[in-house]
Amino acid sequence: MKIIKSGTTPSNPGPEDYFTGTVRIDPMFQAEEPGRTSGAHVTFEPGARTAWHTHPAGQTLIVTFGRGRVQREGGPIEEISQGDVVWFPAGEKHWHGASPETAMSHIAVQESIDGTPVTWMEKVSDEDYNG
Repeated sequence: MKIIKSGTTPSNPGPEDYFTGTVRIDPMFQAEEPGRTSGAHVTFEPGARTAWHTHPAGQTLIVTFGRGRVQREGGPIEEISQGDVVWFPAGEKHWHGASPETAMSHIAVQESIDGTPVTWMEKVSDEDYNG
């Protein structure tokens, strides 16, 4: 058994290469062999968002606060809010972030395949973010 005490893992800013706007990542847990699952609590300030990306084994988001947006490639921008759960299948290109006026936080859970949990791609333009 392992207990990770709240507040014992340092917060990190979302790297500029993969995020637009102010984003804070609070790691929650990291898989230990043979496990592959990791999770983080991610907070997006209004207008902040990820770049387009995929996950080799999919990703689950659990919205814990505020209002946000998600979009899969070729689909419409969809609004999400506290209590919503979003699942992206393996390999589905997508992005997620806060709404233009309201911050949003979610818990992100994903699995690594061959040590990789995510493949980052191009940033989401303001035009695409605003639909």
